[in-house]
Amino acid sequence: MRFDKLAVRFEATVQIAAINEWLWPDPPRSGRTYDVAMTISGQQPLIRVLYDESRSDLRVPDRPRPVRIYLWEPDHPPAPPAPLVVVSHGTGGSGSRMEWLAGPLREAGFRVVALDHHGNNFIDGYEPEGFLYVWERPRDVSFVLDVLAREQPLGPVGAAGFSLGGYTAVALAGVRVDPQILWAVMTGAVPLPEIPEFPGALEQLRKKYPLDESLRHVLNGAGADLSDPRVRAVFQVAPGVGGLVTRESLETVQVPVGIRWGGADTVNPYEVDTRPYLDHIPRASGCSVGPDVRHEDFFMPEPANSAVRVQVGREAAAFFEQHLPEPRYVRDGWEPPC
Repeated sequence: MRFDKLAVRFEATVQIAAINEWLWPDPPRSGRTYDVAMTISGQQPLIRVLYDESRSDLRVPDRPRPVRIYLWEPDHPPAPPAPLVVVSHGTGGSGSRMEWLAGPLREAGFRVVALDHHGNNFIDGYEPEGFLYVWERPRDVSFVLDVLAREQPLGPVGAAGFSLGGYTAVALAGVRVDPQILWAVMTGAVPLPEIPEFPGALEQLRKKYPLDESLRHVLNGAGADLSDPRVRAVFQVAPGVGGLVTRESLETVQVPVGIRWGGADTVNPYEVDTRPYLDHIPRASGCSVGPDVRHEDFFMPEPANSAVRVQVGREAAAFFEQHLPEPRYVRDGWEPPC
């Protein structure tokens, strides 16, 4: 995979306007931008908007694709370059809502960067491509790594993600979506399940582009190799898209993959979305975090069991401490359950 063709220009650091972190706003009108203030262990992240000149803004095609990042430096930094974990949010979410995963990682000594995926985050609003062209998400991550690497040397890199972000993370290790399945969805041969965050996404896509243009984009992009050799370990939480990826690509993944899921998840059910990753990735391992844990318990303001997110965040930190080859701050007397 070539990275030297990606051009980037920078926008000044975003000025943070505080809003209630637990509000889930309606998608803003095109052109309107919100920035979310957040604090983890007393430290606010550096929030920046980067622009990928190799891809277009989904609303204004003559502009480059924006990627907002939230960057935290570690509490207990090791010798430079510090290890880095990239965090990818779920469908319609935001990197600003991933503090339950980013916080324990930073406290364990990692640099952490969370992304807002263009067209699929509630900060900037939704576009149908952001929900249907899922292969653009791992490209966002590789682009951000390119930018950060130009600024200073990167340490060992891991990728973590929740829900659709779980697919994003493992795509960086070589997992590919099956373009034939997506072709069937685009043509209506296979019905697209309703997307609660964006009802009618496929119909909206058809209004924006002729069908033949959408199909060309699917064939050219969906089955591409999006692996990034800088990513040395992957951690998935309640991962999605497991039913749409090819078994052949799963079997080629060479990095360790840790997986956690809830036993009561009806959004990304275990048999459909998690088990393919667990069964066919050679170095995958994982466990359920509880028979009553739902998908919503990872992002709702008041989950049924607030301890679950805390537990999973700690387990993610322990996983990367084990698999990224740098010494780090380790909690005394605690070991991950699986």
